[in-house]
Amino acid sequence: MSVPEPEILAAFEAAKGFMPVGEGLALYGAAVEAAKLGLPLLEVGTYCGRSTILLADAARRAGTVAVTVDHHRGSEEQQPGWEYHDETVVDPEVGVMDTLPTFRRTLRTAGLEEHVIAVVGRSPQVAGVWAGQLGLVFVDGGHTDEHAGNDYEGWAPKVAPGGLLVIHDVFPDPADGGQAPYRIYLRALESGDFDEVSVTGSLRVLRRV
Repeated sequence: MSVPEPEILAAFEAAKGFMPVGEGLALYGAAVEAAKLGLPLLEVGTYCGRSTILLADAARRAGTVAVTVDHHRGSEEQQPGWEYHDETVVDPEVGVMDTLPTFRRTLRTAGLEEHVIAVVGRSPQVAGVWAGQLGLVFVDGGHTDEHAGNDYEGWAPKVAPGGLLVIHDVFPDPADGGQAPYRIYLRALESGDFDEVSVTGSLRVLRRV
């Protein structure tokens, strides 16, 4: 499996975010493989750019680009009063979350700004105007059935044949976490359009047949 250079791994580990290193390495390996198709690699759910570093470096190596889609106002579990809320990414002037400045600093620190197209918007709207195929789609956005379902329906059809669909936070046991990502993972398998490639923690990698 391809592994990032030490400085890229260090930037990933230093970035604000939630993805464990083992799952990050699996994502990086998938991104390097998918980038060989010469198509963009797309991420739904940017937050502060931790996983974007890995996609951007894989895209850089292959001469393609990483695209990351997020409204940057935080998902449900990141709002005030919830488990993953972080006061440091609240805009003091408007009183709501804004992870975009932190994300931009993350990319600059990693030296990867020129390899990323950051789309600020809601996933269904962006998917609705995206016409091209993608080498990889990484779904890591909102974890409600509505948001996860919209991400799957909007982006999975755009994965090119031989490309990869990667889904994060897949927990078959409800005691381990929310079930919406697990349900879209099952939908992908049941569709007949995807075969499972690998399982690493809560990360699932599927290939478009």
